[in-house]
Amino acid sequence: MKLVALYNRPADPEAFDKAYFGEHIPLVEKVPGLLETKITRLRASMRGQDYYLMAELYFEDEAAFKAGMNSPEMAAAGENLDSFARGEYTLMFGVEE
Repeated sequence: MKLVALYNRPADPEAFDKAYFGEHIPLVEKVPGLLETKITRLRASMRGQDYYLMAELYFEDEAAFKAGMNSPEMAAAGENLDSFARGEYTLMFGVEE
């Protein structure tokens, strides 16, 4: 099971990167049950929304996902994210097939 986050292209990419990689990702890495985090820097959109980054957070199964999402560590990561990117991201979860 994984969480996918898509981030809109920020007005100030340098400030976003500093906050995202310097503050947010270290908090995310503390989430219990998180197996792996993959970050993709998106160069351009061919159609639709012009996203800047995609993050994929992998969990063992649905139980681990739910526990991680409801953890104090994820709450702290979410609060941090909203401090610099409120309204500028989309969160989804699913299972790879």
